[in-house]
Amino acid sequence: MEFWHFSEQSMHPAWNEIDGPTKVTVDNRHCDPQVAHELYNRYLDEWIVADQLGYNIFVNEHHASANCMSASCLLTLSILARQTKKARLLCLGVPVTNRTDPYRVAEELAMIDVISGGRLEIGLVKASPFELAMSNQSPARIMDRYWEAHDFIVKALTHQGGPFSWEGEFYNYRNVNVWPRPYQQPMPPMWITASGVSTGRRIAQLGYVCATFFNGAGTRPLFEAYKEEYLKTHGHEAGPDRFAYLAIVVCGRNEKEVADRVAKVKPYLDVQPRTPKAWSNPPGYETAELNAMALKKGITGRINFGLPQNPTLKDMADGGIMFAGTPEQLYEQISSFNDRTGGFGHLLMLAQAGYLDHEETVDSMTLFAEQVMPRLREHEAERNRELTAAA
Repeated sequence: MEFWHFSEQSMHPAWNEIDGPTKVTVDNRHCDPQVAHELYNRYLDEWIVADQLGYNIFVNEHHASANCMSASCLLTLSILARQTKKARLLCLGVPVTNRTDPYRVAEELAMIDVISGGRLEIGLVKASPFELAMSNQSPARIMDRYWEAHDFIVKALTHQGGPFSWEGEFYNYRNVNVWPRPYQQPMPPMWITASGVSTGRRIAQLGYVCATFFNGAGTRPLFEAYKEEYLKTHGHEAGPDRFAYLAIVVCGRNEKEVADRVAKVKPYLDVQPRTPKAWSNPPGYETAELNAMALKKGITGRINFGLPQNPTLKDMADGGIMFAGTPEQLYEQISSFNDRTGGFGHLLMLAQAGYLDHEETVDSMTLFAEQVMPRLREHEAERNRELTAAA
């Protein structure tokens, strides 16, 4: 099992000052540049610590948001490509439906891969619904634009020889010639996120890593659909390395320390839904499948963690939202959830969220790396041995 350190790089000191949405329409006077300077460098320091502790690194991006100041995950990874030594570097992701120039995206990806010596992992995403306001893009046919950008970037990264042209429905280029070529040949590994089974099947056909965020009970059906399609397409079973799951992870030495840290993290769950209603799920953004699922569950906005009114730590762990506890408790929570989903080989750890400070974040990461990570790796290895023997 691989472990990935993640932070949304939030401007959490401003949360209590903001009245109303924390995205799209939020007044940027709430973002003090001096505070942002300190926070950016703090988050970079934590990723460097993660590299030293044996984690891989996962970076995302959002726009016009106090919840996530990362306006470009590729800018962040370009820094970390030079400052880290061992960690794989995952951009999950690059919102290619917002980026109107996928050629430039391909160039930036290749450059980071070369600087890092072949440690880049690519994640292309369609962008959050609220970000369409900033990119001046329509939600209609968003996935058609997404897949054409995906196809172009793959060809641009894998093409060898002289220039080629691209005449598509959404993108047109007379002369495509990516310099430098990626360090990893034919290209770095690709990840795509999914919540519903139809997207999972498409990802399986391509053979990419299927990542899902806070998906709880929806995870196993998604992974099962992926496995079924992967076997049909590729002629062999998908291993756990094809699956990734994101949750908040908080570690402490005792119950009090855990409770204190969880209390600082919980505001993250409260601030996420603070999106202008018009941009929570604009018409055309989601598939009919996911909209139908949301209606059945009574979900009116896109962000919903599916928790009871006053969730306990057990509720959050069982729901795959937050794993929090001592090293022993974390091992039990994560191994149990992993087994229930059918097994995933990548744990994407939102290890800094809310008001958890630098020292607490690093201490939690260190405890997990030293006392939980080795046991989970052995648990996953034992599961794989049992499955191999059964086959």
